[in-house]
Amino acid sequence: MEYRSLGSTEEKISAVSLGAWQFSESWGLLDYEMIKKIISTAVDNGINMIDTAIAYGRGKSEDFVGRALEELNLKEKVFVATKIPGEMLGYHDVLRAVRGSLRRLRKESIDLLQVHSPPLWNNIPTCEYMRALEKLVIQGLVRYIGVSNFPSILVEEANFCLSREEVVSNQVRYNLIERDAEKEIIPHALQNDMSIIAWSPLAKGALSGKYTAENLPKFSDVRQNEPIFYPENFKNIMPLIDLVKGIAEKYGKIPSQVSLNWLLTSYDNVIVIPGAKNPEQVIENVGAADWKMSYDDWLLLEEESRKITIYRSLNVFP
Repeated sequence: MEYRSLGSTEEKISAVSLGAWQFSESWGLLDYEMIKKIISTAVDNGINMIDTAIAYGRGKSEDFVGRALEELNLKEKVFVATKIPGEMLGYHDVLRAVRGSLRRLRKESIDLLQVHSPPLWNNIPTCEYMRALEKLVIQGLVRYIGVSNFPSILVEEANFCLSREEVVSNQVRYNLIERDAEKEIIPHALQNDMSIIAWSPLAKGALSGKYTAENLPKFSDVRQNEPIFYPENFKNIMPLIDLVKGIAEKYGKIPSQVSLNWLLTSYDNVIVIPGAKNPEQVIENVGAADWKMSYDDWLLLEEESRKITIYRSLNVFP
């Protein structure tokens, strides 16, 4: 497993880490014994970070992660990242929310506490919640501060509000299909020595190679209204998926490994956090690290990906 620095810190994080959104009703994985096997397999194969959030099952994912790490005696080996939702960013809400997360995670301190999204509906000043987060660091309840789904200009404001800490990471949607983060967010992160934690790095499974425009199942999870899976959009994606499959065959890999490797090859500050619903998927995800495709193959994917436009208004306007 390749390990990358977390921002400007000395923490070394596995380039392929484990996302825990699926440990909730959103994705339907609620079998604790399976979750425990997934986490055990992840650590056995070099993964040392798990990313969860209060919003994942209203704390259920945090509880599953904390319970499994405790029972597996892995609490000291795994770097745990979690997130506070935008509606809980009032000063006292932040202080109370971390208490609940610590209890569910069975930890004395949270390794990386991230703001899940800006408080768009609540009118909470940026400095109010950032100073609350910094106070938690001073108290020893949080080690590092991160953000998620933040535009670069708001990351600048968040850093301005901090007295001695700094934002070490920005977690954003980033995959071979959805590359808007490359326009401003990733260059800003590189300039400021921040990590990019890529959520949905497989585009919610679209890059797994399992689906075609003619074979799109009726999803009963968070993909139900996902624009990528609108048939009109998926038809536009198919040339890229076919190319990914061809390159995967060339390297003796599977499509998901090629798709993740392309992200890791593109930027050295990117950490990917694909989810997994079973131990086999964990091992597949780990296989995305420790190899590098040729520049020619990387460029083929770069150019084909640039041709894609995802229309998000298809279910509203003809």
